[in-house]
Amino acid sequence: MPAVPFEPGAYRFVRGVFQYSAAVAAMPGYRMVRVQFRRPLALKEGFRRIEEIIRAAERPMTAFAACELRSPAPFTESGFRAFNEIYVEGLSRWKLYDGMTNPVARSNVCPAIDPPHEPAFHAFTYTEPGDAEASFVIAGSGEAPEGRGNY
Repeated sequence: MPAVPFEPGAYRFVRGVFQYSAAVAAMPGYRMVRVQFRRPLALKEGFRRIEEIIRAAERPMTAFAACELRSPAPFTESGFRAFNEIYVEGLSRWKLYDGMTNPVARSNVCPAIDPPHEPAFHAFTYTEPGDAEASFVIAGSGEAPEGRGNY
């Protein structure tokens, strides 16, 4: 699948499903910066903290390119849909999700040891000016085929 430019974020992405893209790569002149939290942050707190960090780096919120989530256990189909609707609502506020296209790559892991009490951000990646030969993130979706419009 071809990479689609997302100029507001200074990265390219591979289309995935509504809740995440399949991968992101920094555009020339930019690099990916990964930030890992000391402890997972619940979605609301995580969105707030991510915004603080990206703004402190003097980058637009559209520079948010990927995230690593942690969940307490696998979701039911309806639970996964409800969770994703809350998640993309945050992306919509940052002008990342337009109701059809989502450029942000994502993984969502359910740890067997010390899982969080609710879905949470473990880490995230954003773009900043700089050089990097290879600066990319691949979404974690090994259990589902890509590009079908669903997961």
